[in-house]
Amino acid sequence: MTPAQPTLLIVDDDPSNLRAYANGFARQPYLVLTAQNGRRAIEILRGEPVDVVLTDLKMPDVDGLEVVSAAAALAAPPATIVITAHGTIETAVEAMRRGALDYVTKPANLLELRVKVEKAVEIHALRVRNEQLEGLLNERFKFEGVVGVSKEMHDLIQQARMVANSRASVLIEGESGTGKELIARAIHFNSPRASAPFVPIHCAALPESLLESELFGHEKGSFTGASESRIGQFESAQGGTVFLDELAEIPPGTQVKLLRVLEQREITRVGATRPIAIDIRLVGATNKDLAREVREGRFREDLYYRLNVVRLTIPPLRDRKSDIPPLVDFFLKNLGRENKRQTLDVSSGALKRLMAYDWPGNIRELRNALEQVVVFAQSPGIEVEELPAHILNATTDLESPEATRDAGQDATALSSVSIGPGDATLAELEKRHVLAVLHEMKDNRTRAAQRLGISRRTLQRKLKEMGLLSE
Repeated sequence: MTPAQPTLLIVDDDPSNLRAYANGFARQPYLVLTAQNGRRAIEILRGEPVDVVLTDLKMPDVDGLEVVSAAAALAAPPATIVITAHGTIETAVEAMRRGALDYVTKPANLLELRVKVEKAVEIHALRVRNEQLEGLLNERFKFEGVVGVSKEMHDLIQQARMVANSRASVLIEGESGTGKELIARAIHFNSPRASAPFVPIHCAALPESLLESELFGHEKGSFTGASESRIGQFESAQGGTVFLDELAEIPPGTQVKLLRVLEQREITRVGATRPIAIDIRLVGATNKDLAREVREGRFREDLYYRLNVVRLTIPPLRDRKSDIPPLVDFFLKNLGRENKRQTLDVSSGALKRLMAYDWPGNIRELRNALEQVVVFAQSPGIEVEELPAHILNATTDLESPEATRDAGQDATALSSVSIGPGDATLAELEKRHVLAVLHEMKDNRTRAAQRLGISRRTLQRKLKEMGLLSE
């Protein structure tokens, strides 16, 4: 996609040529700037963004070659087209060596100029877009982009940063949903292999009959259905990184061949006799205790030691609760953009519930829970009762410091309520206390539930049991 109004800078020391070129593009969708000498052209280039430069080569004082060099040196260089006489083609070639995109010989045909400028605009727009995407990619996968403030995550990132520049194989252990692939990608994109492919392979998702072909490729006719030769994932990752997720699921026969890949740095396609040399880095991940898998005979010991050169362990979210608030903030901002919604604020009560929950599905479960909240949100804030039911039900009776403090506050409030005869039952006292809090909160059940330290759903249930539910 080209810019709505790309900026074209035309440079020529001949006033009649400059006027003719400018008039030729006046009815085109361009913002046309002109410079009658190279010095003025360089001033314009340094002062405002330009998409395409159309410059004469032979000019006094500062010539077109210097204009080309100045344009190419900019942080966001424009596409440059030079206009040259027939006798100075060598100069045009030198201009292209310095960074010019194309050249036109005099006398310049206006139609030809328009075609070349239009093409230059498209190429420049594509280059800018690619740089933006590359910048986003680097931002997404640099180590600073891994969200976490806990000491555990700080130590993990430091270890991953150190291993990124090495050639060593890496084994990443951690429960499902902890972000093993994110760490693997960060290692790759912060390594000397960053410009080569990162190839993720999810071993558990591939049937045993296809895994070997997927990893190593196959020759035509090597098995039923192999109608043509195909390279495998290891070959496609040449010079880069292969990420084997859930590698504990690799069957024994394929484990033997994977060991050979690590030892010999070569693969053999299914049905082939000649090995192919490869240059890849292997990063493996598992949610199982691989040492136990070795002891119980389900994973090869020699392969384990080949993979386990550097081991990184990602702690579960329940063991680093301080990472929950920044993760919530990060996900709410991203989910708001993805769902075209404003970024939601989370109340202190809702955040306490999120931090009290154990998150067996780890970061993946947290993200999914927040996405559900964002999708169904009716207001700019997230209150306790808007959290998914399984989180509310799991955290209602948790013994946390916050819950203990809230219970103490409720006990103080209860002592100030006139509860009648001293022989009242516990159920009667609870009922009177609930009624008193509802009265204090003007029958607002959401605020009453927060005051009582329970979810709105639990309050609804208690009111029903007490015969107080009026709806």
